[in-house]
Amino acid sequence: MSLNVFNSFSFTVDVRAETMKWAIVICAMVALSECLFQVPLEIGKTARETLLEQGLWEQYRLKYPYNPMAKFDERFAVANQPMTNDADISYFGKISIGTPPQSFKVVFDTGSSNLWVPSVYCTSAACENHNEYDPAMSSTYRQNGQSLTIRYGTGSMTGILGYDTVTVGGLAVRNQIFGLSKTEADYMEFMRTDGILGLAYPSLAASGATPVFDNMMSQGLVDQDLFSVYLSHKPEKGSVVTFGGMDPNHYSGSISWIPLSNARFWQITVDSITINGQVVACDGGCQAVVDTGTSLIVGPASSSNKINQLVGATFDQQHLTYIFNCDNIAEKPDVIFHINGQEFPIPSSAYVRQTKHYGCITGFGNGGDKLWILGDVFIREYYSIFDRANNRVGLAKAR
Repeated sequence: MSLNVFNSFSFTVDVRAETMKWAIVICAMVALSECLFQVPLEIGKTARETLLEQGLWEQYRLKYPYNPMAKFDERFAVANQPMTNDADISYFGKISIGTPPQSFKVVFDTGSSNLWVPSVYCTSAACENHNEYDPAMSSTYRQNGQSLTIRYGTGSMTGILGYDTVTVGGLAVRNQIFGLSKTEADYMEFMRTDGILGLAYPSLAASGATPVFDNMMSQGLVDQDLFSVYLSHKPEKGSVVTFGGMDPNHYSGSISWIPLSNARFWQITVDSITINGQVVACDGGCQAVVDTGTSLIVGPASSSNKINQLVGATFDQQHLTYIFNCDNIAEKPDVIFHINGQEFPIPSSAYVRQTKHYGCITGFGNGGDKLWILGDVFIREYYSIFDRANNRVGLAKAR
């Protein structure tokens, strides 16, 4: 999976009335017979905020170093899916598993492919303050028994695989394989989310598990083999994941369609990155993954550091992050991503975040040596469409 210095997600459903409350089924385009199944996303307190409040952040940061590129490193075996700790993930939605439904808050992660949640078998402290799946309480559960391991920066999630009905946005996915955790890394105790629902390609899935969206497609639950993500800057505007189509209420203008350069991740080619007309990174092109499971825009350290310096941020040695003077944020220049012949500006209002403990901090993080991650800082600016039928990503200006 993926978990970085801004935001990401999770989700739940109860009986039918509760399902309709959370899963807003919009059949707006009657002439086209297109129904959109939507999962509302909530914005909660991040693990970083919780740890800072409890005076544990420095201890946590040193014990679990942040490595956003771990899950995209081809050197790791697929059977042990890499996962990193992102202390700033805050978007989550709700799903349910089983009959009757058991509810869970999950990160909807386009950078991984497995679904897993805590279970009653879990012996870790991290499971004690999260919802735990109990297979004995579900009449539709089937055993699989195969083991599942997902590596974190340090520590891991271990568990077993099973099958049950998983309800997402009103869509009941039958016989969905998922992970039941037995152990979890300590830092999960401080996260609002219970588990992760991966939305990348099946070739990335640990233990050969079929991803949720692949079963949605094969079971004929969606009109189109795509899903889309809207992340709002403000909780009151309502973030949402839409399965089976695009919601024009959440974007304006035309959609730019970008072919995938690697149909394993949602990976695309970036032509260059400029500030004030000058190429500052990605000269000659580079690769980037559009990832809802990473909170920042992450690039190679040399490039990310250069961008932070050019937009006027200074490095804070104590907290190991770039910070800004909060008084003149509007004067900072746009950072423009040139993708498939189009410009995608990221304004200072998107890449500068005001915090309670640090003042203003950057939305550009360091990681890896080549690959970029276009995380939530980017996705909040651009409504993102993940098209499995045509192996492409669509980007449009978010409303």
